[in-house]
Amino acid sequence: MHHEDEPQPTGALTIRTLAMPADTNPAGDIFGGWVLSQMDIAGSIAAVERSGGRTVTVAVEAMTFIAPVKVGDVLCVYTSVERVGTTSITVGVEAWARRNRLSDRVKVTEGRFVFVALNEDGTKRKIAN
Repeated sequence: MHHEDEPQPTGALTIRTLAMPADTNPAGDIFGGWVLSQMDIAGSIAAVERSGGRTVTVAVEAMTFIAPVKVGDVLCVYTSVERVGTTSITVGVEAWARRNRLSDRVKVTEGRFVFVALNEDGTKRKIAN
């Protein structure tokens, strides 16, 4: 259940995964790199779907960690295509944690990822409108 004034995720739910003990730092929080990896995977899924083929990550333009992810949280990653260029695509990515696997969720990080579309031989290709 959510209230009207609570912030809501932006974009399409692209990945949901469970934060496990193996992904923690010594303090017991989930490594930021693990969260970043999940966001990169989700952004890649959105980029491949929009560009119609292979893409690679070329940049993370912005990345803000807002709150820690804890063991047992369900990490929900949302994506939205922000810009489509000739060969590149920018995807906004938000990660939200569902605490205790329940409906209460908190935004834990957000970022903007840039992908380039490639041909099978690894050269840049144009993205169709």
